[in-house]
Amino acid sequence: MNAELMSLEWIGRGWLLILAFTVAAALVFVLRKPFRHLFGTELAFQLWWLPPLAMLASQWTHAANVSAITFFPTVLKMTSIVAALPARATESGVTEWRVWAAWLWISGSLVSLVLAMLGQWRYRRHLRGATLVKGAQLRWPVLRAASPDIGPALMGAWRAHIVLPIDFESRYDINEQSLILAHEAVHARRRDGWWCLVARIISAVLWFHPLAWLAMLALRRDQELACDAVVLRELGISPRRYANAMLKTQCAALALPVGCPWSRHPITERIAMLKLKQPDLKRRRIGGVLMTMSALGFTCAVYAATPSTQPRAASIVADHYTLKINVAMGGRFGSRTSSYCVSPNEYVDVDGGEGDKLSWKGKFSVTPVAAGQIEIRSQVYTRFDRGAGRVREQRANPVVRTMPGQEATVVFGQIVDGKHLEKLEDNTIKIAMTPSPGCQDSSTAPGVNSTK
Repeated sequence: MNAELMSLEWIGRGWLLILAFTVAAALVFVLRKPFRHLFGTELAFQLWWLPPLAMLASQWTHAANVSAITFFPTVLKMTSIVAALPARATESGVTEWRVWAAWLWISGSLVSLVLAMLGQWRYRRHLRGATLVKGAQLRWPVLRAASPDIGPALMGAWRAHIVLPIDFESRYDINEQSLILAHEAVHARRRDGWWCLVARIISAVLWFHPLAWLAMLALRRDQELACDAVVLRELGISPRRYANAMLKTQCAALALPVGCPWSRHPITERIAMLKLKQPDLKRRRIGGVLMTMSALGFTCAVYAATPSTQPRAASIVADHYTLKINVAMGGRFGSRTSSYCVSPNEYVDVDGGEGDKLSWKGKFSVTPVAAGQIEIRSQVYTRFDRGAGRVREQRANPVVRTMPGQEATVVFGQIVDGKHLEKLEDNTIKIAMTPSPGCQDSSTAPGVNSTK
């Protein structure tokens, strides 16, 4: 039961993660080109802060009264799904697919991360025999690969290296060489390797989400455009010379999951963007302020729209609780529902009675727990008479959690199927329990039942 509840919690958290990423990534795709023309490619790249910030905000816990903003009904309905997930946590048919879904999600993420690590290892393996370039006058180590197919590139995140092809000096003239080194140095200075690492982790976590992979490709394209703009602005060179250096570079033969290859992205788009006039300092500052305010506002909106995982005082803190019990014996629910007014953590005895072949009795208690849920603990004895002296007795102590006013069900016994999967006989006892704070029937004392 604990594994099932944990899986439901993971599914609920994951749903919020998917929703936050989808909205944030879609917003970036809408804004990136207008931002690029209004405020420059450097600022347009900073829009990619939104998805990771939104994902983090969707996982933060907050007090129940924080969500004071009124959102669209659709958003409220979508985010409230997470609160309803554990409602029927004890029905094996309901929870089984969720447990498998949680394991499938985790397994896919691990496989994706392993593939990324293998890709990084493969790139490093092709650097065997590389030599350290001395006199490069850069803060980061510069390696000359043993092959013309490797580099130019920035490789790695926390220990970044600049990689050059073996024919670097013969392929590029002296001005183009300084351009390429400046380009990779800007990547390292801007910590672009870390951006690639975060993007790869997000795409691995959301491996089943097509938008995650599209976002990673778009991020790396925007990353190159932003780096090109910085180099052009700082060095003050002509775009034509920069474009010539791009055209002399071969397409990267190996994938580099964590790093920035010089020619991994569409050259035509990069050359076209070189002709775009970059905004002046004043416009970039205005865009930076607008970007910061938008990021903070969107992150706060996601945080406020996320349903609270902390219990609401009014919903679980009570001196007594009403526990409604309805039982289906042999697949048929009774016509009456028994209600019991119970104190927290105190058991109430329930005599379920006897049917033709089925009988049961038990004890039940309710306890307020985290996330606004109510935990129902039970000690149930069941008896199944199969005829011909075959009697099966069973004792169990199931524990379930549900939200106030929502039903949870435990099932004992089995359904006998025929050869063609038709139901021959229903030998089950289904106990449906609905807890709620307070004693709804004021005439009922604690521990006493009221049958309706």
